[in-house]
Amino acid sequence: MKYGYIGLGLMGGPLARNLIRAGKDVSVFDLSQEAIERTLTAGTTGKAVKSVDELVDCDVVFTSLPLPRHLEGTMLGENGLLSKMKEGAVYIDVSTIDPKTARNLADFAISKGIGFLACPLGKGPAQAEKAEQPIFAGGKKEVYEKMQETLNIVGNPVYYLGDVEQAYAFKLISNMVGMTNLAVLAEGIRIGEKAGIDPKLLTELLADTGANSFQLQVRGPWIINNDFANRFGVSLALKDVRLGCEMADAWNYDARFTKLAKKFYEDAEAKGFGMEDCNAVYKVL
Repeated sequence: MKYGYIGLGLMGGPLARNLIRAGKDVSVFDLSQEAIERTLTAGTTGKAVKSVDELVDCDVVFTSLPLPRHLEGTMLGENGLLSKMKEGAVYIDVSTIDPKTARNLADFAISKGIGFLACPLGKGPAQAEKAEQPIFAGGKKEVYEKMQETLNIVGNPVYYLGDVEQAYAFKLISNMVGMTNLAVLAEGIRIGEKAGIDPKLLTELLADTGANSFQLQVRGPWIINNDFANRFGVSLALKDVRLGCEMADAWNYDARFTKLAKKFYEDAEAKGFGMEDCNAVYKVL
């Protein structure tokens, strides 16, 4: 089976490397030569291509791209890759996008005789590198079952949620909850500073209360150590939160708490922290 992988960033790169480590035939494409070279160090079965059009004969193509418009521009239309891939191939997207764009991708793929799976991811680059990245799959059940072995190579555990809308909605909800929680955590650390509580002690004690969370465990120590290195940047977090709010609006639900948190990520991006980790929301609180 021949694989193609488009987008070798913080999340896509590790997943492509997992395929290469497993000895799979993988052709990779990215605009960054550095990202390509880093990915190809994973083994001898990977190779770079100069254009996505060189992936037309792949049995499975993955995409991991930042924005819905990047996916649409790459995959849709008569000049898009889906129009050129062979019938019976499978297209798997692991990006974070909105359900409406997902439906457009799925319908277009199906019209070309290509299977489509939505496979957004649950954690960060460190887990992705170790193939310990939760995958939330959506699409036709027969396509999911066909690709289960492949999905278990790039991540674990793998969950099947139903159709593509459910998979992407889940991912956006997860990030809405996570980023809102992070903003509240950052605010709590600021208030703790005002109260004269040692930040290290504060975060340790919070972990033994109802305030415990993934964000506290992972990003709490980064905040108190002034570590804002980009694992999941402010701009990407803001994109996901914005998409989540727009999704809720489309279903006539006002995501009030998330919209309040979104303002602080907007402020962080406006102040130049867009390429720092999303924990940089602490700087504007």
